[in-house]
Amino acid sequence: MFDGAEELDVVGPWEVLTASAALLERDGAPPDRVLLVAAGTEPVRCRKGMRVLPDATFADHPPLDVVIVPGGDGTLLASADPALLEWLVRVGAGATWVASVCTGALLLHASGLAAGRRLATHRVFEDRLAELGVDVVRDARWVADGNVVSSQGVSAGIDMALWLVGQLHSPRHARATQRYIQYDPAPPYQADV
Repeated sequence: MFDGAEELDVVGPWEVLTASAALLERDGAPPDRVLLVAAGTEPVRCRKGMRVLPDATFADHPPLDVVIVPGGDGTLLASADPALLEWLVRVGAGATWVASVCTGALLLHASGLAAGRRLATHRVFEDRLAELGVDVVRDARWVADGNVVSSQGVSAGIDMALWLVGQLHSPRHARATQRYIQYDPAPPYQADV
């Protein structure tokens, strides 16, 4: 977490992963532990004003198997934060999966974790990320390249998180999680583009 993170980039994957954990626990399997990590313990103010309390700090979290980096306007400042980038490198080196939502791809790039990887990001940020030398995938809501997974903007993070649940557990469990959260997008107004 960092100031200026996009709210749904955080709570979309959070909902998927915690729903998955609840289903695992209900079925008698050990649940995954999901937590929010930030530089300190003070509330993090997201892009539109929602405040979130971190569960742990960069210095006191347990080992992480999956790291998901949100996007949002705060990524521009965060991409120049040496403490955040060093932390990403350290935890990313030991993680099974490193993921980003939206412009969180900038942090994967700035930390070096995505070196040589294809990334997805929010459509309005694709050209800028490509100018930095990133191989941007423009026609997929999410893309996996090795152990790095990235998604386009906001709601695409939910799709990516469901895919991750399928990789961590099984596609069947991911489908059960999708049903549990009643995720079946049907926007009332379809895009003209």
